[in-house]
Amino acid sequence: MSAFPTQPLSPLDGRYQAAVSPLGEFLSEAGLNRARVEVEVEWIIALTNRSLFGTQPLDEATQFKLRELYTAFDQESIDWLAAKEAVTRHDVKAVEYLVRDRLSRLGLDSIAELTHFGCTSEDINSLAYALTVKRAVTDVWLPALRAMLDKLRALSLELADAPMLSRTHGQPATPSTMGKELGVFVWRVERVVRRIENVEYLGKFSGATGTWSAHTVASPETDWPAVSRGFVEGLGLDFNPVTTQIESHDWQVELYDAAKHAGGILHNLAQDVWTYISLGYFTQIPVAGATGSSTMPHKINPIKFENAEANFEIAGGLFATLAQTLVTSRLQRDLTDSTTQRNIGVAFGHSLLALSNLSGGLDQIALSRETLLADLDGNWEILGEAIQTVVRAEVVAGRSRISDPYALLKELTRGHRVGGAELAEFVSGLDIGDDARERLLALTPDTYTGLAEQITRTHL
Repeated sequence: MSAFPTQPLSPLDGRYQAAVSPLGEFLSEAGLNRARVEVEVEWIIALTNRSLFGTQPLDEATQFKLRELYTAFDQESIDWLAAKEAVTRHDVKAVEYLVRDRLSRLGLDSIAELTHFGCTSEDINSLAYALTVKRAVTDVWLPALRAMLDKLRALSLELADAPMLSRTHGQPATPSTMGKELGVFVWRVERVVRRIENVEYLGKFSGATGTWSAHTVASPETDWPAVSRGFVEGLGLDFNPVTTQIESHDWQVELYDAAKHAGGILHNLAQDVWTYISLGYFTQIPVAGATGSSTMPHKINPIKFENAEANFEIAGGLFATLAQTLVTSRLQRDLTDSTTQRNIGVAFGHSLLALSNLSGGLDQIALSRETLLADLDGNWEILGEAIQTVVRAEVVAGRSRISDPYALLKELTRGHRVGGAELAEFVSGLDIGDDARERLLALTPDTYTGLAEQITRTHL
C-alpha cells in the first residue's frame, strides 16, 4: 500500500492546477462527457423537431428540462457515468444509458429509442471533441495568447526608440532597437494566430462507416445528409460529409500544428529575453519575499522565462504527437485516436502554463537603457558597414576613386576594437564628397538604427 494518499500524477493537476484549471471546464473527462450528453440531447430535439417516425416537437419546457442534462451537468452525473462505464466498459454507451435514464425520469420513455439513433460512437465523439476543443481554444487558450501578445506589443512600442547592439551569430552587429526586436515576435505569432482563428472545427454525423446506411433503411424518404448538416452546423461546428467511421481529424492536425508553431516562436522569445537578461539589457524587478537562490542571496533568477521555455517544449512535443497520430486511421476505423485525444487537454495545459509564465515574466523586467548605450559605445567598429556602403555609393556617383571600399573597412575593423575618435580620423581622410563625410562623422552607434523605430510603430 502506498505511503501517500492518492496524489496527482501530472503537475498540471497538482503544482500548476491553478494556472490551467480553466481548461478543465472543457478538456477534462467530465467536460468531454458533458459535451457528449449535449450532442445526444440535441440530436433527440432535432429529430423530434422534424417530427420523424411519428413524433411531435417537444414543447419549450420539455426542451429546457432535457437541455438541463448538460447545462446542469454535475457531480451526480459524473459519478453515475463512472459507475455505468465500469459495467459497460464503453464510455459513449454509458452516456447513452445516462440520457435514457434521465428521459425516463422526465416521463419521456416514448422517445427513448431516439437516443443515439443511427449513431456510431464516433458521431458523438467527433462533435463532442470539436465542441470542447473549440470552446477551450476560443474561451481560454486564445484569450491568454492574445493577452500575452498585447502585453508584448505594448512593451515593443514603449521600447521602439531604445537603441540596442544586435548580435548576429552572437557577435556585435548593426544596431536595432529593443522594441523592434520584440516586435518581430509579435508579428510572427500574429500570423499564426490568424491561421488558428480560421481553423474549421469539423464534425461528422453519418453512421457506422460514414454512409448513412442504417438511416436510409429506417427512413428512405429523409434527406439524411441535409439533416446531419443542419444538426452539426446548428451546434456551431463545420460539417464533414465525406468520412469513414470517424471524422478524419485533419482539422485537429492543422490546429495542433499551428499551436505548436506559435509555441515554438514564443519559446524563441523566452530564450532571447533570457539572454538579454544575462547581458544586463533587462533587469528583473524583485518580488517581495521571493528567493532567487538557496545559497546566493543576490540572485534573481529568470525562472518564469525558463518555465515558459520548458513548457512550450513539452506542449510542442505533445502537439506534434497528436498531429502525427491523428492524421492516420487504419481502413475505416481503429482506436489509436481514442487514447491520443485524451491528451489534448495536457498539450493545451502545458501551453497555457507556458503563456502564463511568459506573461508574468514580461511583468517583471525593466529595460536598462544605460547598459544598452554602454554596449553600443564599446563597439564603434559596427559603423564599418555604414562607412563602406556610403563609400560605394560615392564611387558609383563619381565622387570617389576608392577601389575596394569593403576591403578597406575590413582591414580597419575586423577583429579590432575601434573607438569613435579613430573612426572620425579615418572618415576625415576618405576620398568622398563633403555631404557624405558629414553624415558619417555625425553617425554614432546609438543613432545607427535605420528604420527600426518606424518599422515598429508602423506595423504593430
